[in-house]
Amino acid sequence: MMFQSTRGAAAPVSFDEALIGGLAPDGGLYVPTSWPRYSPADLDGRDSLVEIGARLIEPFAEGGALAAQIPDILSEAFNFPVPSVPIEVADPAERLEVLELFHGPTAAFKDFGARFLAASFARLRRPQERPLHILVATSGDTGGAVAAAFHRRPGFEVSVLFPKGLVSPTQERQLTCWGDNIHSYAVAGTFDDCQRMVKEIFLDRDLATRLRLSSANSINLGRLLPQAVYYAATSIRRWRASGQPLSFIIPSGNLGNAVACVWARRMGMPIGEILLAHNANRTVPDLLETGVLEPRPSVATLASAMDVGNPSNLERLRDLHPELTALRGAVRAISVDDAAIRNRIIEGAARFGQVWCPHTAVAAEAWARLPQAERRDRSWCIVATASPAKFPEIVEPLLGRKVAVPPALAALFDRPSHVSALANGSDALREVLMSGAAEIGR
Repeated sequence: MMFQSTRGAAAPVSFDEALIGGLAPDGGLYVPTSWPRYSPADLDGRDSLVEIGARLIEPFAEGGALAAQIPDILSEAFNFPVPSVPIEVADPAERLEVLELFHGPTAAFKDFGARFLAASFARLRRPQERPLHILVATSGDTGGAVAAAFHRRPGFEVSVLFPKGLVSPTQERQLTCWGDNIHSYAVAGTFDDCQRMVKEIFLDRDLATRLRLSSANSINLGRLLPQAVYYAATSIRRWRASGQPLSFIIPSGNLGNAVACVWARRMGMPIGEILLAHNANRTVPDLLETGVLEPRPSVATLASAMDVGNPSNLERLRDLHPELTALRGAVRAISVDDAAIRNRIIEGAARFGQVWCPHTAVAAEAWARLPQAERRDRSWCIVATASPAKFPEIVEPLLGRKVAVPPALAALFDRPSHVSALANGSDALREVLMSGAAEIGR
């Protein structure tokens, strides 16, 4: 299996090379040159995430150093529960469940891809090599998951860029509490600025090679493929129980999680509709509505991890569905404002006994806005991407009570914070990276 750039100006590479490289030399994102196809019956006898994931991912890794190690990598990465909780709704004809992806060590869905990537990189690293430096731009959850996955791993340095003042206090704590080989930078700008800075550094191929840079953002193929596993496993479970495909409503920002679901369906998983639930950042909903792509500065919302005005993974989505008609047939999108997020958090607790983070509330609101006929005709799954305990300053005043904090999250507040300010621009990032490389080389 080989992987090519979405921009078509770089030579195809292997799975291992795509993971280590992160971004293609021409600035594009790596996508498979071909797709394995499965039927639900092909996964008979496989029940766990590790078993299903190995079947899905092994063809992509075939021929590389990681091919025989995929089951072990998945076992190391996916060592926490992934429950799908049925929701009792008033209309018995409506079938709704919530896929809880926030039971990992940093209480967000990013743990799946970050831990898979860290376990893969550790197996690809040779002891005599210089450290691999991981660059991460984050709107909140990615940086914490990557920091946790790589913390104190020998041979790795991580630089996390986040927009100063535009992540929740709990998220900022997760980004800055590590120290050691994790370097956290508060950028004077938005997430899109952080993402642009990282991409511009990668486009300087001489610098990226000299410093041995790689990425753990969802621009990295190794983030998306493991995320496709939980969509496959959840849809297979529904198929086995009812013979029906499962439709997903996905909180969407940079579109990595959404593309993972599209890829799982592309491989033949029994997935029906894919509805992208956006906050007030309307780039994708507007594209699907008007046919015009207009990236724009991101807007700060309650669902801060989705505050993305120029989603990277839209490039992968359009590579798979280049024609607008096909794109509209592959996904739908809806935009939800902050007032609706607040109301849905309150409604979720009162109506369903569910405490949702602002991002999950966006998806729940999208489900509530579906025509009743659609809610009855399909089985729907709301994707819960983060624990509400990561957003107590938003959720607790709305519910009038405290939100339970997972032990792993609570432990972060006992750690000291390590963070540096960083000016907005790739020159500033280049300077700190070169300075850090000099320190490591001494």
